[in-house]
Amino acid sequence: MSEIIKKTILAGLGVLSLTREKAEELAKDLIKRGELSETEEAKFVKDLLQQTEKSKAELERKLEKTAEAALTKLNIPTRKEFEELKARVEEMAGQKK
Repeated sequence: MSEIIKKTILAGLGVLSLTREKAEELAKDLIKRGELSETEEAKFVKDLLQQTEKSKAELERKLEKTAEAALTKLNIPTRKEFEELKARVEEMAGQKK
């Protein structure tokens, strides 16, 4: 199956919500329409699911980067910075006792 068709399908389905069941349904529909052979079904489903995971991971990275940039711009400490400060305060409190 051509990459253009795969990309169109992924865009149309909302890649992030694609499940194995939906991918299999889609493959069966494409087989009925003659756009996919039965021998290509398993690879098609596997490829769609791999692309879904890849897209999810990429979106998560972009969201984390955007959130971190927003926190920095607003001068709000990140979770990591907060935990580091908390550990330092606890360490200093322990030294005073």
